[in-house]
Amino acid sequence: MPIKQVITEGEKPVKVWTDELEPYARMQLVNLSKLPFIHRHVAAMPDVHGGIGATIGSVIATHQAIIPAAVGVDIGCGMAAVRLSLNANDLDEKSLKKIFDQISRDVPVGRAQHKDDRALIAAARPFDAQLTAMTAKHPQLLKAFGRFSNWVNQMGTLGGGNHFIEVCLDEADQVWVMLHSGSRGIGNAIGHYFIALARQDMERWFIQLPDRDLAYFPEGSEHFDDYVAAVSWAQAYARENRDQMMQLILAALARHLPPFQATMAAVNCHHNYVDREHHYGKDVWVTRKGAIRAREGDLGIIPGSMGARSYIVRGRGNPESFHSCAHGAGRRMSRTAAEHQFTVADLAAQTAGVICRKDKGVIDEIPGAYKDIDQVMANQEDLVEVVHTLKQVVCVKG
Repeated sequence: MPIKQVITEGEKPVKVWTDELEPYARMQLVNLSKLPFIHRHVAAMPDVHGGIGATIGSVIATHQAIIPAAVGVDIGCGMAAVRLSLNANDLDEKSLKKIFDQISRDVPVGRAQHKDDRALIAAARPFDAQLTAMTAKHPQLLKAFGRFSNWVNQMGTLGGGNHFIEVCLDEADQVWVMLHSGSRGIGNAIGHYFIALARQDMERWFIQLPDRDLAYFPEGSEHFDDYVAAVSWAQAYARENRDQMMQLILAALARHLPPFQATMAAVNCHHNYVDREHHYGKDVWVTRKGAIRAREGDLGIIPGSMGARSYIVRGRGNPESFHSCAHGAGRRMSRTAAEHQFTVADLAAQTAGVICRKDKGVIDEIPGAYKDIDQVMANQEDLVEVVHTLKQVVCVKG
C-alpha cells in the first residue's frame, strides 16, 4: 500500500502510512517537521500515536542534531524471538501452565530484579567500565540512577508496562519464544537526565521550540558526544538484557518440554533508538521512536497485543520510510481510558485460549486498547513482507 497522506503544514512534509491519525499525534508530527535540522521529511508508521514530545511510531532523520526525548526513556526497547524444533504436539495445557509458572519464577518482572548472587554475571561486566567513565564525567547521573544503581541485578529482567514474554505457534504449528523489553531502570534514568540537559541548553541559548520536549543537542555542543555514548551504552545493555532473558526462558522451557534446539537464528531488534545512517545522499542521525529498521532483507518483529497475532517480517528497504516499519499494533486508547472502559470479564474474553494474567492489574494491556494489527500490516505492505505469523499460547506480562 502507498503512503496514505502527506501533511505539509511544517517546514518539511510528514509522510503517513495510515488514515487513522489522532489530532494530538498529528500536531506532534507537524511540530517535528518545523525543526530546522529535519532531513527530507518525517515518516509516520501505521501504528502511529501520541507520545511525549515526539510521536510514537515516528522516524526522524536529522542533520547534525539529536532529540533525546524522541529517543525516549526506554532506550533500546525492542523485541527478540527464536524458533524452536518443537511443535504444537509437544505442548498441552498442563505443560503450558508449568511453563507460565516457571518463567514467572525465573525472570523477574515489574520492579523485581535478580538477587545479589547474579551481581557478577559475565554478561554485565563489559558494561561497567564505560558506565564508570560516564558517571565520572556526569556525577549527577549517580543521583539520577537512585534505586537503579543496581543495574547489574536487572540484567535479564522484563520490566513492566507493555513488556512481555510469549510462547507462540506459527502458521506451521512450530513453537517460538518472543519477548519485548528494553534497558530497564538505568536506561530510563539516562534518558531523563539528558532530556533535562537538552532543555537547559535550549533555555540557555534562547531557542524557541514548538514543544519543550523537542529540545535537542547539536553536534559539537557540550553534551552531544556524551549523549551519543550514553545512549549507545543503554542500547547495548537493552540488547544484552534480551539475550540474557532468552537464555533464562529457554532453560525454563527445557524443564517441562521434550529436548529441543533453535531452528532459526534469533531476531533481536530495537524499536526505540538512534543510529547513524545514510539516506538520500546524506549521513544523518535516524531516531526510530516506536519503529524498527527494515532495510532490504532485514528481519524484524511486529507484535500485536496479548491476544492478537504477531509477525516476523523481512524489510523491503523502502527509502520513503527511511528503511523503517511499524513496531507493533500501537495504542488506540490510553491506559486510563482502557481501565475505565473494560472489565476483567472483557480481558478474559479477549485473551481466550492464552495462558496469561487475567486480572485487574493488566486491564490497561487488554487487546481492545490497541489498534487492529492486521490493518497495521495491510498499511505497510510496501515496507515489509510477512515471513511468519505467530499466535501466543502463553503470555507473561510485567
